[in-house]
Amino acid sequence: MTQVQPIEFLDTRNLKRSSNRSTGKDKVSTNKLEKRLLRETGKAIADYQMIEEGDRVMVCMSGGKDSYGMLDLLLKLRDRAPIRFDVIAVNLDQKQPGFPENVLPDYLRSLDVPFHIEEQDTYSIVKRLIPEGKTTCSLCSRLRRGVLYRVASELGATKIALGHHRDDILGTFFLNLFFAARLKAMPPKLVSDDGRHTVIRPLAYVKESDLQTYADIREFPIIPCNLCGSQENLKRKEISQMLRQWERQSPQRVWNTFKALAHVVPSHLMDANLFDFKSLKPDGNTFEDGDTAFDEPEIELPDSVLTAFSEDD
Repeated sequence: MTQVQPIEFLDTRNLKRSSNRSTGKDKVSTNKLEKRLLRETGKAIADYQMIEEGDRVMVCMSGGKDSYGMLDLLLKLRDRAPIRFDVIAVNLDQKQPGFPENVLPDYLRSLDVPFHIEEQDTYSIVKRLIPEGKTTCSLCSRLRRGVLYRVASELGATKIALGHHRDDILGTFFLNLFFAARLKAMPPKLVSDDGRHTVIRPLAYVKESDLQTYADIREFPIIPCNLCGSQENLKRKEISQMLRQWERQSPQRVWNTFKALAHVVPSHLMDANLFDFKSLKPDGNTFEDGDTAFDEPEIELPDSVLTAFSEDD
């Protein structure tokens, strides 16, 4: 069977330069950052076929740096991608006290981007049901997902885009590993809880620090989250601190951990649901992922040495 090669979502050779206010070295650095973000976002979209011809992508806007960055990059990719797709921005106004309700609409109008503001008082529900000082994220996320799924159906959206980045995916992986005893993370693409929508994470390959720098350069009108932003002792914050420390000490460690999520060897884990250990028996054929899978990647012994130690006496 002939394997179909995926279409590149973005031709990075023809990227236009950013129209930011910087000059000189700062402008060169900004252009490099934008190109990298577009390249990484385009590659993630292509690798997982997140966006297809004719899609109507609902971009979920929270008012944070990640969703602003995602919208900005998707709009640029829309103009340069080899396929046609539409973008509509959606914000869920959860009725948090002091929420600046005009910031996002004014910003989106300035971009001439179609948008919808959904008003639902999930804030009061969360505050009523969750005791003071306890983590609100789980219930808040569940309520928010339900509303967004409904809105996606009403708007005819074929894809729901969330602004989770590489560090969010790694953070979720370690949270599940340390506190739930599961090897589980955020996939770049999945089917929604109700089985009716495709949820995508176009920023899956993008570092949070790059998004922060990009947000500072683009001067996005950031809206802080008063509901969860004050909860300083969340386990996710502990994981984020660990990842930042790793990034300073050994950046390759973070990248290797992230890449490992896409290079799983079920035969060398312990999940009998993924690999049939019970019926595993030698059949005389070479097993590519046998004991050699435990060797260090850089260790390569000459065939003569391997043969000498494998021959019968």
